[in-house]
Amino acid sequence: MKKTFMPQFNDPGQIFDHQLDGLKWTVAHTYNGSAFYKKQFESAGVTPDDIKSLDDLSKLPFTTGRDLKDGYPLPLLSVPEEQVVRIHASSGTTGKRKVLAYTQKDLDDWFDMFARCYELAGLTQLDRVQIAVGYGVWTAGMGFQMGCERFGAMAIPIGPGNIDMQCQFLEDLQATVFCCTASMALLMAEEVHKRGLKDKINLKKIILGSERCSAAMHAKIKDLLGLEDMFDITGMTELYGPGTGLDCPKHEGIHYWADKFILEILDPDTLEPVQDGEVGEMVVTSLCKEAAPLVRYRTRDLTRKISAPCSCGNILFMHDKIMGRSDDMIILKGVNIYPGQIDEVLSSIPEVGSEYQLHLERKDDGKDYMTIRAEAVQGFDLANTDDIRNKIKKTVHSKIMVSCDAQICAYGQLPRFEGKTKRIFDNRS
Repeated sequence: MKKTFMPQFNDPGQIFDHQLDGLKWTVAHTYNGSAFYKKQFESAGVTPDDIKSLDDLSKLPFTTGRDLKDGYPLPLLSVPEEQVVRIHASSGTTGKRKVLAYTQKDLDDWFDMFARCYELAGLTQLDRVQIAVGYGVWTAGMGFQMGCERFGAMAIPIGPGNIDMQCQFLEDLQATVFCCTASMALLMAEEVHKRGLKDKINLKKIILGSERCSAAMHAKIKDLLGLEDMFDITGMTELYGPGTGLDCPKHEGIHYWADKFILEILDPDTLEPVQDGEVGEMVVTSLCKEAAPLVRYRTRDLTRKISAPCSCGNILFMHDKIMGRSDDMIILKGVNIYPGQIDEVLSSIPEVGSEYQLHLERKDDGKDYMTIRAEAVQGFDLANTDDIRNKIKKTVHSKIMVSCDAQICAYGQLPRFEGKTKRIFDNRS
């Protein structure tokens, strides 16, 4: 019988019962094992005995990224230090990093979750998985590799960059799956096209993580590489790492591992639940994490829950793709704008390519202005850009309710990145 890494639930009620057991365990575990959490719970007037249903989750206080930085170097630690077998850290760019500790069970749970992602994407043990994400203290490379090995496929751990080696291994080792950021995928797709390697490689699937991929970029990558499919993987260092969810081949939403954590979608301002289908901030509570559990952790990631069951038949709950971060929000003339909204606008215009930048400036009149600089699709005649510029301006105004200017440049003119692409240039200060 083929091994499966998927949890075996017959109906949503069994998932909720499992979550309640996990919530009770987590609250008791943190109350008794973490000085930080015990103080938080006491300030909120909550004890483990108060958790009798999932509705009692709302009684618990929130945990934030600031709490993790304030608790450096081993924040939220809820087990004796001798039980910690590894640490990973976030890729934050300011101040001290968020460092997370892991017990051996935490690692085993993480790798099992990641193996689920490979299983959901339809991989087999005959697949060869080329891993082009960062290694070191970051969770990305280790998660992709150890999850692959747990699943039983061949891991090819190259790491990011090194385009010559990436291309050589795609051709010589005939990798069938490529794991990377969206920016790296576009860079590789264009490089494979430029070198004429498309018919010499055996790449079937790409698994993307770490940054949002617009529909236009998605289509471009898939076309240049001749892929069967592409998948979006989710995760964060605070919650194990990448591998906490994936969209299945039906691409109707991200299946997330509800047996490992509870997901709330809250208004980032009021911290109250949003209406079904509305966008809000992901708040997560781990259910079995030992070393550094999370209790109502504010991720700052924005998405919406999907209530309709997936046509693939998997009963695990779903959320939409990550649309951005609440702390990436741009405020322009009193309007809240997220990069994901610009993605959607540009992807709706066929003549616009996959790469763009947002330039913000404050002019002498004291007013703020936004210019969208976007690439045209390959082969487009730049003598005919007025129509595209007007489409962008009109669509942004109608869908986002803000005015902007637009500039169109030639395909390939904007920079490509091996990691996350820089899209926002805010010069208003």
